[in-house]
Amino acid sequence: MMIKTLTAYTEEVDDIDVAIEEILSQLDLEANKKKNSIGIVACHYEFIFSGVVKAISERLSFDVIGAITPAQASGDKTGLLALTLLVLTSDDVEFGTAISDSLLGDFESSIKRAYIEAAAGHEDRPALILVYAGFLLENSGDEYIRVLTEISGDAPTFGTLAVDDSADFHNSFAIHNGVEYRDSMALALIYGNVSPKFYLATISRDKILDKPALITESEGHILKEVNGRPVAEFFEALGLTQASETSYAMTSLPFMLDYNDGTPPVSKVFIALDENKNAICAGMMPKGSMLSIGVFDKEDVLLTTGNTMDQALEEGSGANGMLIYSCISRNMSLGGDQLLELELVLGKNSAAHDIPCLMAYSGGEMCPTQVSTGKAVNRFHNNTFIVCVF
Repeated sequence: MMIKTLTAYTEEVDDIDVAIEEILSQLDLEANKKKNSIGIVACHYEFIFSGVVKAISERLSFDVIGAITPAQASGDKTGLLALTLLVLTSDDVEFGTAISDSLLGDFESSIKRAYIEAAAGHEDRPALILVYAGFLLENSGDEYIRVLTEISGDAPTFGTLAVDDSADFHNSFAIHNGVEYRDSMALALIYGNVSPKFYLATISRDKILDKPALITESEGHILKEVNGRPVAEFFEALGLTQASETSYAMTSLPFMLDYNDGTPPVSKVFIALDENKNAICAGMMPKGSMLSIGVFDKEDVLLTTGNTMDQALEEGSGANGMLIYSCISRNMSLGGDQLLELELVLGKNSAAHDIPCLMAYSGGEMCPTQVSTGKAVNRFHNNTFIVCVF
């Protein structure tokens, strides 16, 4: 076994000693830890403020990275106010981590410096890059993916933007060794004989409305014109003017983007209109791409998640572990049943191979849509359920 995967879960947010005892007893590192290890954490931000995350990280002899989330799952447990830790440990697979400088401003240089630090001692390309960054309206996750793909030589890149349950996501932190970062990126580079497989789900084809429209003017993640008309007129023609004037009101109406390059379409979220009535989106909206609008609902979230898990588990016999992230917009579509998607995933996993896993909600998903000989087509997604099986 190249990698052994351990998981631990606690809902103890107030008593640091109890939280540490619960996590360490579940991991049983004395019996399970191998030469090289890394921890992946997902937790509610209260675990940062109470000092639990820092205290647990200080008790471990390896780096821990991750992100804030409003809900998570592992083993047979799901929770909102909780902390989950997944540990990868191996005698022959190696791990390198780093935290970037601020991503506000020259984010490209910040990411490259962090990558070089995490890659220290390795000349070859990593088998997998794990990414955790704070949620920032100023930047697009597509740009993060572009920089990491370029500097790594097309290494598969998987990860999430942090998201929390506040109205403006102001507690959406990346985490590195117990410290929270609002505007930085935590990276882990994995080297060795690791062949991750990736799975993702957006919405069913029959949930995509009308004919696709052509993006005729955009600037980064700002959508300006569709079919040669201002984007506000595009919304008006679809009866979405009122919804477009309220921030995040259209999270259940994903934009499906076809880049016209032979790769699968990806999903993006409309956030708000700017002062010029252009659409601010949570991802790049390249000119020349085809845009279709879909409709999210509870039934389709559970259907697409279930089908994707079935495929991952069917092909994942003998897998060592799974990392799973699902967009917060999918969770919002569940209404009052906030834990339903998490419970579905754990139930399917338990009934199949019971692969050690961590699942958490995300403010933006990073996952390849294709991996061919030595090259990954890395994409940034919204509204998406992503799985990495290793």
